[in-house]
Amino acid sequence: MKTRVTEKLGIRYPILQGGMQWVGRAELAAAVSNAGGLGILTALTQASPADLAREIERTRRMTDRPFGVNLTILPSISPPPYGDYLQAIIDSGVKVVETAGSSPAEFIERMKARDITIVHKCTSVRHALSAQRNGVDMVSIDGFECAGHPGEDDIPGLVLIPLAARKLGIPVIASGGIADGRGLAAALALGAEGVNMGTRFLATREAPVHDNIKRALLDATERDTRLMFRTLTNTARVLRNAISEEVIAAEKRPGGCSFEEIRHLVAGARGRAALESGGVDDGVISTGVAVGLIDDLPSCAQLIERMVRECRDQLQQACRLAGA
Repeated sequence: MKTRVTEKLGIRYPILQGGMQWVGRAELAAAVSNAGGLGILTALTQASPADLAREIERTRRMTDRPFGVNLTILPSISPPPYGDYLQAIIDSGVKVVETAGSSPAEFIERMKARDITIVHKCTSVRHALSAQRNGVDMVSIDGFECAGHPGEDDIPGLVLIPLAARKLGIPVIASGGIADGRGLAAALALGAEGVNMGTRFLATREAPVHDNIKRALLDATERDTRLMFRTLTNTARVLRNAISEEVIAAEKRPGGCSFEEIRHLVAGARGRAALESGGVDDGVISTGVAVGLIDDLPSCAQLIERMVRECRDQLQQACRLAGA
């Protein structure tokens, strides 16, 4: 499969693994890259820039194919040293960076100077256009179906993807609600030149999370995600569990709730511990609506090869239906 995405990134198939917090580690990233996609490490999963540099080196020992690093930039009172994390990426010779959260504008010149391809993830066309003006190379557009933060516009991929493809001159990567070859075929038909998947890669053999978490994804349906933080204007789509239900109940109280009242429930360290221990009800687990499409735990290689085969079959069927 050849698109501008595969050509620019040097990968066989236009399939990217999302930069998932606590999950984007060497085992998963290398497995995706070895299978012909683009694996992505998550910078802030690592405790320090030095730890990130070591994880990049560990990934290189597992694959000789391209992989990237996600750098999510979020406003906070005490932000992590984003510039130092970026320097670790640059010094390690990584050539693909997925940025997310706030605009990466202040870091673009540093990455361009080192010939780094920048894929910016956003949830609206207006933000995608801004990212294009700032000089990013590709946009990963997140529909409302996605795990994590889908933004506040609530626009699903069926509308968002073709809008982005129509208005942008740079390649568009479809993200959110994609877990199989039908989704890949649909994304290509809508004008995207690749797909980005998180939840589907979470349910693979190589994903570095407890088997109980993977079984919970297998048992979940498309109705088993919840939208938290709606009242705080910071919507997050997560797996339905005891924690997400408690948070939503707090938000529904008369007068709502402040973030401080629920901070102990949604703390990142608590979510990480749940992923590692298998305590499905012990922390927040980011999960997209595509969880309803997941019914097995393949290796990354099996998943990607199957997706490509299904995608080709679906596109050929569509051509037959169109009389082509």
